[in-house]
Amino acid sequence: MYRWITIALLTVALISVSVWGYHTNQQKNNLNIQAENEYQRSFHELTYNMDVLNDQIGTSLAMNSPDKLSPQFVDIWRISSNAHANAGHLPMGLLPIHKTEQFLSELGDFTYQTAVRDLDDDPLTDEETAQLEEFYQQSGEIRDELREAQHHSLNDGTKWMDVEQALLSTDEEKDNEMVNSFQALEDSFDTSTEETPEDSTTSTRTEDHSYKNITGDDLTEEEAMKEAEKIFGKENGTDWTISTSGDGALTPMYSISYEENGERGYADLTVKGGHPLHLLVSRDIEEKQISLNEGYEIAEDYLKELGFDEMELFQSSEYDQVGIYSFVYEDDGIRIFSDAVEVKVALDNGDITGLTANNYFKNHTEREIPEPAISEEEARDAVNQGVAIQENHLAIIDDTQGEEILTYEFLGTRDDATYRIFINAETGEEEKIEKLTDTEINYNSVI
Repeated sequence: MYRWITIALLTVALISVSVWGYHTNQQKNNLNIQAENEYQRSFHELTYNMDVLNDQIGTSLAMNSPDKLSPQFVDIWRISSNAHANAGHLPMGLLPIHKTEQFLSELGDFTYQTAVRDLDDDPLTDEETAQLEEFYQQSGEIRDELREAQHHSLNDGTKWMDVEQALLSTDEEKDNEMVNSFQALEDSFDTSTEETPEDSTTSTRTEDHSYKNITGDDLTEEEAMKEAEKIFGKENGTDWTISTSGDGALTPMYSISYEENGERGYADLTVKGGHPLHLLVSRDIEEKQISLNEGYEIAEDYLKELGFDEMELFQSSEYDQVGIYSFVYEDDGIRIFSDAVEVKVALDNGDITGLTANNYFKNHTEREIPEPAISEEEARDAVNQGVAIQENHLAIIDDTQGEEILTYEFLGTRDDATYRIFINAETGEEEKIEKLTDTEINYNSVI
């Protein structure tokens, strides 16, 4: 009798331990997935930050109006702060990258000190212009190394949890492509100035603003996974992982991911309405089978299926057999850059591999657009005479205070570089200049 009672108690205890172990393992897996998603997001945003930094520094070298240099330097200062923040979210504490951090600190100090002074009375010196040229070159080197690291991440399916384990390894040789790429970045990046303290002004926090175009009812997790099937083009049966944003988020979101057959996908959907803010699919891209123009047609149809109407392509490029298409909302012939959307298409079979619609849902709204106060010819006179203008449009952009303004948009070239220049349609002042991205490097040809 006592024997049977003992056996029963032991059986109950064994079942309890098994259940506890299962739930503990599930919690661990969920935490690992959440950490991996955060690492992936921070890394890709860091790579994007360095792309933008390089373009913004190049843009400042082409600027014609001293009164526009100060807000341009503020933008560079802000972006370098974002780059620092994203780098800080990666498991790179064990990997020495202080030269890159030193660059960001020095760039932040330079742009801050320059932005706060009156450049009309105290313009850039020849030495400062030379320093800006050096920052431009250095940022290009960092950008290229980060792109190569990104290539390894997407092409080889590298997980940041594996990178963390490689960094923690006590072995002398750490055979990990991502670790090697960051080490190559450290080895190849050369700077001639002394190190600056870690508590530099680049740590200044930037402020987000709320979304204007989030509509619809709140979705349950099950409804969000149904929506994910639509935006990823997946059939029933996909094993989804889903988590919700923490308390205090500006907009509650579902983070949804999957992994199957060597392919991984990640997306952020708003709880309200299930609108896709970000989407990323990582898989091996085979030999190119469709043209960049065919990829554009796929991207355009995809946006229409998701309910993005009146979108116009304003820029496209190709990178590692992937077409990258940037769209803006068009309102009666006027391009609204505040409402930009980007789509990535795999050019081997036409799959959608990326979507960025954050700006669209933050900014899209009904607008009352005024008539231009100056003519197109008057606006052309405000463009640097060294720029050869190729085309022009009317466009809405955000000014340095985040307010939307009507501008003339000019696309032009100078010294083998292409620039997009915005002239205020009311005052004739130079508002913004963007250096268009150079031809992307195909790293498959160099590794």
